[in-house]
Amino acid sequence: MPHAFPFVVAAAFGLVTGSFLNVCIYRLPRGRSIVWPASHCPSCGRALRWYENIPLVSYAALRGACRTCRAAISPVYPVVELATGVVFVVMYGQIGLGPLLAARLVFACAMIVLCVIDLRHRMLPNPITVGGILAGFAFSLGLPPGWLASLVGVLAGGGSLLLIAEAYRLVRREEGLGMGDVKMLAMIGAFLGWKLMLLTLVLSSLLGAAVGLVMIAARKGDMKYALPFGTFLAVGALVASIAGEAIIAWYMGFY
Repeated sequence: MPHAFPFVVAAAFGLVTGSFLNVCIYRLPRGRSIVWPASHCPSCGRALRWYENIPLVSYAALRGACRTCRAAISPVYPVVELATGVVFVVMYGQIGLGPLLAARLVFACAMIVLCVIDLRHRMLPNPITVGGILAGFAFSLGLPPGWLASLVGVLAGGGSLLLIAEAYRLVRREEGLGMGDVKMLAMIGAFLGWKLMLLTLVLSSLLGAAVGLVMIAARKGDMKYALPFGTFLAVGALVASIAGEAIIAWYMGFY
């Protein structure tokens, strides 16, 4: 039990943080404050009581509906809470308590928020992407990957997607990638450095291609269907931040 207690604490902090991330996911695309007013039902506007804000438990107890108006509560809420709790536990187990854990958890929270917002709204808010570039570089001044790898990650990450987007626009005469994706990859480079940024780009591209092929096979879209690339970047970045070094070492073992 003494060995399990820190993981229980990490899970609890993750679940509570996930509840706050749900606030960010709902309010940021709508241009609303994330600190005021207090949590309330988006349908009837009633302020929620404290016991209606307990992560996972409240959703189950309320059976996925508002206690007053019975409007359905999106299942995204408990999924985000659970995912955040799992990420907190995994990262604590991998990194341990310390400054690097704080940096990686801030990064993970940003990725979760961007993942869901882009999936729902096809947008990547500047307060997170631009603010994340600055935060990631600030962390790198005293933590891995170091300021030089972080700076190269910002320039290479943002620059590579910008070149791809411009080339696509010139060839196809239409927009292929938004500037939000460019800033998001630059942010990933700031936090993880250029090596893990490149791995993120590879993983997210493979995931996006796989999802696109499945959608085409299922006749849910065509070759021009706009996939939320920021969502794939977020998933790839989370994988890279947790298992990136092991993946790179495995790959280099073939040479």
